[in-house]
Amino acid sequence: MSNLSDDFDRCLGERIRAERTARNWSLSDLAERAGVSRAMINKVERGESSPTAAFLGKLAGALSLSVSTLIARAEANGRRLSRAQDQPVWTDPETGYVRRQVSPAVDMPLEIVEVSLPAGARVPYDAAAFAFLQQMIWVQEGSLVFLEGETRHHIAAGDCLALGPPADCAFVNESSEACRYAVVLLKGR
Repeated sequence: MSNLSDDFDRCLGERIRAERTARNWSLSDLAERAGVSRAMINKVERGESSPTAAFLGKLAGALSLSVSTLIARAEANGRRLSRAQDQPVWTDPETGYVRRQVSPAVDMPLEIVEVSLPAGARVPYDAAAFAFLQQMIWVQEGSLVFLEGETRHHIAAGDCLALGPPADCAFVNESSEACRYAVVLLKGR
């Protein structure tokens, strides 16, 4: 398992800058589209700050990418076999949420991500992060509360939820133990 460290923060920042410049957007353009601070984007692009999951979700949504795609492009090794020990792992500095990019970094419309959500953690995402994706959440261990707009889903180990239309949402672990789940994403609606 390779931990994503300061070097990855630098690679992620470079990828965000590359995605932004490929669209001919200024920092202000991306900040406005994502609803985040221009200064924070600048810090992340320079590798001076490790972004939170919520912040990455906003940037990815503005760029019409999934968080997984953004992370995979930053890691970009182009191999079709993704060995467990080589899969990029990213930890949200705010919540301790651990995200593993299971699927290889190839240009396919399907992605698989494994997440470990610590007890008591809550990770919110804006609807924009889901606007171009179809997703399913498959809980593997523990239990998860998924807030989808006004709807509250209780998902137990073995259960799988297909997400509805894009809505502000949150992944919440209300239990006293970590929850592990897989997110399967289909890009392009």
